[in-house]
Amino acid sequence: MYTQELYQIIEPIRRTTITRLNKGKKWEYGYNKEHDVVVISKTGQIGEIYKIQNLKIALPKSPGKLSKATNKWTPEEYPKELKGIKSIFDWRDYPEGFKTKWGEYIDENFNKRENGHWFNNKGVDTYLTGTHFMYLQWTKIDVGQPDFRESNRLFFIFWEACKADRRCYGMCYLKNRRSGFSFMGSGETVNLATISSDARIGILSKSGADAKKMFTDKVVPISVNYPFFFKPIQDGMDRPKTELAYRVPASKFTRRRLDSNDKTESLAGLDTTIDWKNTGDNAYDGEKLKLLVHDESGKWERPNNILNNWRVTKTTLRLGSRIIGKCMMGSTSNALDKGGENFKKLYNSSNVTKRNANGQTRSGLYSLFIPMEWNYEGFIDEYGHAVFNTPSEGTVDPHGDAIDVGVIEHWNNEVDGLKGDQDALNEFYRQFPRTEEHAFRDETKNSIFNLAKIYEQIDYNEDLRNSNVLTKGSFQWENGVKDTKVIFTPNPQGRFLISWTPAYNIQNRQVTKNGIKHPGNEHMGAFGCDSYDISGTTDGRGSKGALHGLTKFSMEDAPPSTFFLEYVARPQTAEMFFEDVLMACVFYGMPLLCENNKPRLLYYFKRRGYRGYSMNRPDKLWNKLSVTEKEIGGIPNSSEDIKQAHAAAIEMYIDRHVGLNDEGEYGTMYFNETLNDWSKFDINNRTKFDAAISSGLAIMACNKDLYRPSNVRQKQVVNLRFAKYTHEGNASKIIKR
Repeated sequence: MYTQELYQIIEPIRRTTITRLNKGKKWEYGYNKEHDVVVISKTGQIGEIYKIQNLKIALPKSPGKLSKATNKWTPEEYPKELKGIKSIFDWRDYPEGFKTKWGEYIDENFNKRENGHWFNNKGVDTYLTGTHFMYLQWTKIDVGQPDFRESNRLFFIFWEACKADRRCYGMCYLKNRRSGFSFMGSGETVNLATISSDARIGILSKSGADAKKMFTDKVVPISVNYPFFFKPIQDGMDRPKTELAYRVPASKFTRRRLDSNDKTESLAGLDTTIDWKNTGDNAYDGEKLKLLVHDESGKWERPNNILNNWRVTKTTLRLGSRIIGKCMMGSTSNALDKGGENFKKLYNSSNVTKRNANGQTRSGLYSLFIPMEWNYEGFIDEYGHAVFNTPSEGTVDPHGDAIDVGVIEHWNNEVDGLKGDQDALNEFYRQFPRTEEHAFRDETKNSIFNLAKIYEQIDYNEDLRNSNVLTKGSFQWENGVKDTKVIFTPNPQGRFLISWTPAYNIQNRQVTKNGIKHPGNEHMGAFGCDSYDISGTTDGRGSKGALHGLTKFSMEDAPPSTFFLEYVARPQTAEMFFEDVLMACVFYGMPLLCENNKPRLLYYFKRRGYRGYSMNRPDKLWNKLSVTEKEIGGIPNSSEDIKQAHAAAIEMYIDRHVGLNDEGEYGTMYFNETLNDWSKFDINNRTKFDAAISSGLAIMACNKDLYRPSNVRQKQVVNLRFAKYTHEGNASKIIKR
């Protein structure tokens, strides 16, 4: 059975605190620093708190006593008496009795727009944000009125939180194809524009033609079909091509009131505009925007760059440190070299768990990913819920058509049919991703390794994600006493990820030779490490330290040729990293092969008495090593031969131990971060591939005999060239050669 992980209902605040502050209506709309929640309620009271992609969002308190007449979302019919009214000017000409009759209806819609709307859905009190209500009730899309979807409800809740949070510039939404983002973005464009004065709203897409199409085919029709009471005074054509302007036309700047003895009345407009721009790094540069809708952001191909564009357009949303506008960005991803790589960087830099001292993410945006199973057409029931599993009883969609298979089963069938064509499969994953990794799948032709096998293994590992194959944890010295015994402790915050630990009797196995400590399980496996020397960096980031453990084939009780440990992290100090590496080597009793261009780790080992754990480079004899190499061990990274041997080692391992083999069995390489690093590895630019460097060294360490130079003296055949003679007759004659 499928278990949803998209959101949780949490209780991070004491109920007594919520009750007390609700009583006084003390909850203010926006980010509440004391309780670390974003309040999207405008009533002063909160109810349930949702956690969506690690963002805690406090919803309004349910009013209770909701009508159960429909038990699902049903749009309210627009009264016939009001349909004929096209503008506020027409409304003013109606008698006061008519206005009084419909005034409450209009006020109610304005209230729902501002504060949101509650309705009963399958027996559950369900909240819609004001923006979502406007989308469902008053937005016209290509098929008429949109259906209610739970996935869209969560999307709009998250978007409302982005708007409410003063630290946030907006959202970066990673989506599946035909999720409705373009219409939802267009709906928000019109909704916000029609309540904002002196504002500018912009639209960008993967091309200028796409932005124009979104404007003319979505934004303008939505505006045209708004009811008169939501529709401001508009200048220009009813269906403009470049700009939608909510301002008073020059021809209507004044209007004679027919019921007031022909007195002149001044009209006030919003002075708000919606327009679109051609795609480019400097689009909207120098503007001040209330809203920027960024469609198809993951499909910006050269020469345009979504990262460069965002650096420019981000400044259009702020005045100094104050954020005055928001960006609604959403897209599926192209292949990495066709715009996907830059979008991936932007998405990853929008993680709400990684903030600077000002409380902002690196990009300023908040990332949101909704898996395809939540939003796949044909698998949404009449209540707007995704049909994850194949239903056991009659289930119908909003149009009354039967749904007889679950979306997970349907998706798996699609995947099975494409497994013979890896590039087609990767394209399907990008269009309909169930994980973030699916969304950023690359084309196989761009990798130096067998990408098909790598992705086979990643997919297999994804299916195992809830099977406890991997354990996160930490190593520490027993009782905190260094150089004694190392123990492993499971810890969700730990930096180590492991799939195997040796039996207790061979943990911490160590031998001493000439007063120097050596690993006692060298025959079982080895570690590879990509180290760093400096604790801090100028940008606060820097490359990470990486450590990988790999077994050999041995008679011990250990899985053969299996990566059992992955560590990719950058602790606060380099010394913490060094100690982590040392403890792992001691616990497993295995040696370490490390690049010696950053030698602090190797000197740390030597100083602590563990020089015997540091392997010498396997491609040279002892008497050929440099003085430094003899002192601390390690292998250089500057040699072209070493680079080639390193890449060949990874290639060999992938071909033998990753993905589906000839026996129909999958490999035991369970670490997806390393697999993804392999998939992108660039031999000419190795510095950013920490996991690939580390894992490749582990493979070389376990196969050091392959790189050992020959020490056998070559015997040369010496031809003494003795002359031969004939002895015919009375004299001997030399035989000429």
